[in-house]
Amino acid sequence: MERETMGFDVVIVGAGPAGLSAACKLAQLSQQHQTNMSICVVEKGSQVGAHILSGALFETTALDELFPHWQKMDAPLKTTVKSDDFLYLATEHNHIRLPHFLTPKTMHNASSNYVISLAELCRWLASQAEQLGVEIFPGFAAASVNYDDNGAVIGVITSDMGRDKQGEPKANFESGIALNAKYTLFAEGARGHLGKDLIQHFELDKDKQPQHYALGIKEIWQLADDHPHYQAGNVLHGLGWPLNETHTTGGSFLYHLDNHQIAVGLITDLSYHNPYLSPFDEFQRLKHHPAISKYLRGGQRIAYGARAIAKGGLYSLPKQQFPGGLLIGCDAGTLNFAKIKGCHSAMKSGLLAAQAVFDCVQAGKRHSEPDYDSLFRASWLYRELENAQNFCATIHRYGNVAGGVINSFEQNVWVPLFKRPAPWEMEAPHHDHLRLLDISHCEPIAYPKPDGVLSFDKPSSVYLSGARHEENQPCHLRLADASIPIQIHLEKFAEPAQRYCPAGVYEVVQVDGESRFQINAANCVHCKTCDIKDPSQNITWVPPEGGGGPNYSNM
Repeated sequence: MERETMGFDVVIVGAGPAGLSAACKLAQLSQQHQTNMSICVVEKGSQVGAHILSGALFETTALDELFPHWQKMDAPLKTTVKSDDFLYLATEHNHIRLPHFLTPKTMHNASSNYVISLAELCRWLASQAEQLGVEIFPGFAAASVNYDDNGAVIGVITSDMGRDKQGEPKANFESGIALNAKYTLFAEGARGHLGKDLIQHFELDKDKQPQHYALGIKEIWQLADDHPHYQAGNVLHGLGWPLNETHTTGGSFLYHLDNHQIAVGLITDLSYHNPYLSPFDEFQRLKHHPAISKYLRGGQRIAYGARAIAKGGLYSLPKQQFPGGLLIGCDAGTLNFAKIKGCHSAMKSGLLAAQAVFDCVQAGKRHSEPDYDSLFRASWLYRELENAQNFCATIHRYGNVAGGVINSFEQNVWVPLFKRPAPWEMEAPHHDHLRLLDISHCEPIAYPKPDGVLSFDKPSSVYLSGARHEENQPCHLRLADASIPIQIHLEKFAEPAQRYCPAGVYEVVQVDGESRFQINAANCVHCKTCDIKDPSQNITWVPPEGGGGPNYSNM
């Protein structure tokens, strides 16, 4: 197929914190050295920020490096953390407030961090990048990686626009564009579909522990001006109920934003065992706990979203460099789970990638392997991830309580005392999708019906995500074997996709007395959970037409 071709020095896939930080840094280096470097950022969302979702508590270390005077540049960091509490929700009615000395120091946030909307920060970073001469193309999804005859990455090809459900061209058909580059940076976020292919193609995860994931579900609530429990900058983290009833690890958060808004969410580790578990319904239950509900009552839910989180840490971090490019940010898994933060680490990853690639271009190289690793190992990001390298595996092996005690000892005693990471290595060697048990070993979970006040159903939640897809297009959720959901998963796991998906995409319906697996692709909020948790790895998420998906404004 003939297609349009555009050439750049550097192409960046994904306008998140990693990709935009890399773009800004590259443009700064280009200006400093008067090289006139051409930089392109391609973003699958309809606009920058449309697919961005995070808690988000933000640490400014990387932003300080990129824009030292960001306070004078109207950056959207307005609300500092005023108070920081950690709760153990023992039952559905009771909780214990944990003293700070029992929680890892990495989770202390007061005074040094900000409560932000990551979508707003990304839009601000995009405006800075454009002022520096970067070209940003929202609404274009990178569908595939382009390799040369030697196997090096030479760019990406964007998705075709205007194909019908059968894949045939419609009247408005436009073929994808080949974006060629000397170097390509992949910053798609957790479980990026191109990142997944690159890891396999270059064996980047050889001799690494499996990557581990969690599903983060988040809502934003608007409160009245006189709400008695609202105070901008208050931060609340919790663990225990309701996940402890199924021996599932994870935790909750509740952040007081500015403008009398509250962000509330639940993070469910996707290593859970019970196929009857529904992270969405666990989150709806959470909001009824007295320690949470008092902040929400009288408010109005105004936004909903969900996104997978890569949390394996340093032991699961793949090799990030390969001929022609780099895998950066959450596409690689640079989140520091000990801090429950990934924005600053993704940004730093982008800054390091920019330097590595700029050095190659300056040396007249193209499609070689950038020396990112040397810069990474000499950086504060590596030291930070190294100090927290056991955090995820410890929780997986010992659970929230015992694992939390071990992690607190490492972060509060060992690391400060010896100025180096603990000498032992925790392992979490099993992929998340292999952790489900047969339903014969599990009890069904009877979730209460939503009350429409604190808890809600999936259709009304998806509506608040702003999810939109062109109906007459190929399904972007592909089954390797269409028979597996009914012939294998229904009997063995009660088809868990019906429950692990937080958007009601997957259903088992009865047609003429037979069970059929139905995919409601228009509901998809691009969380990637199905691609991660499907026990047979039968579902592959690929991007729909550019611009499709959720439309988050302030998540």
